[in-house]
Amino acid sequence: MTREDLTRVPSADPTEIYRWRDGMYGVDLLTAAVAGLDLFNHLAGAPADLPGLCRALSIHERPADVLTTLLAAMGLLRREGGALALTDLAREHFVKGSPWDLTAYYAAFRERPVCRDLLQVLKTGKPARWGSFKEDKDWARAMEDEAFAAQFTAVMDSRGAFLGPAAARALDLRGQVRLLDVAGGSGIYACAIAARNPHIQATVIEKPPVDGVARKAIARRGYADRVDVAAGDMFREIPGGHDVHLFSNVLHDWDVPVVKDLLAMSFRALPPGGLVVVHDAHLNAEKTGPLPVAMYSVILVHSTEGRCYSVAEIESHLREAGFIEPRFTPTAADRSVVVARKPR
Repeated sequence: MTREDLTRVPSADPTEIYRWRDGMYGVDLLTAAVAGLDLFNHLAGAPADLPGLCRALSIHERPADVLTTLLAAMGLLRREGGALALTDLAREHFVKGSPWDLTAYYAAFRERPVCRDLLQVLKTGKPARWGSFKEDKDWARAMEDEAFAAQFTAVMDSRGAFLGPAAARALDLRGQVRLLDVAGGSGIYACAIAARNPHIQATVIEKPPVDGVARKAIARRGYADRVDVAAGDMFREIPGGHDVHLFSNVLHDWDVPVVKDLLAMSFRALPPGGLVVVHDAHLNAEKTGPLPVAMYSVILVHSTEGRCYSVAEIESHLREAGFIEPRFTPTAADRSVVVARKPR
């Protein structure tokens, strides 16, 4: 079988195409803030910190964090120490009494399904159904269904055909020999790293039925001799025998306690000198942008238990787990890698 060349780059940069898709829920969250929470009129009286805002509006901190980060990235809120305050843009266009108040303009779309979903996420802290599907299963449980798992994995695989090679180019894996792609989906990222690093052998660990989907995708690409698949659950065990752990688009699906647990498990399983690689869309340390990442975080808070994390948050979690020397490197389409090392 011909091996797919995963070192190629497209002639035209698709970053804006990624942004259109990744940001599609962002305006719905703004609409929920305007028409569902009346957030801007609440803050017009006085700035508030995030816990205070949550108490006043009866909303949960995880989605509220995503909301306030989005509004800061949009230029509607500014951070004053630990407090959130309105910018002139917000005060002129989303506060009652202003001659340019656009509240009614946005409120006309408050009944959009995603807008309603997001208001419910804010009030309950629980994710909505993937794509607003009217099913009983949340995203994590839906992945146990073979048909849904195959469809969802194919969606993420199409994204990885561009993002995977870009991530591989950002990594220096000289001296490493065995990579474990944790919850690696179709295996596209492991294959891209193997393509750029001929000395690397990789394993994708995935729960059934996704492990079967991954085996087929890896074989179709011609990498079955370089990348194998192990059935397993990352929440139960991250197996030893590897000197690189890759978490690609994984941590953003989970809340902070789970992120910390996964990184601690990785630290225990890696040998001294081993590397952990977190590939994701990361916010800046101040959580004021970039806007495309803040917009993408809305999809995550809508449908998963997670959100986009800032570089500072990920580096803090890595250090807490025991890793040292975290390094941030941008890759492509607003993604980046944070690489850290287990001490020798």
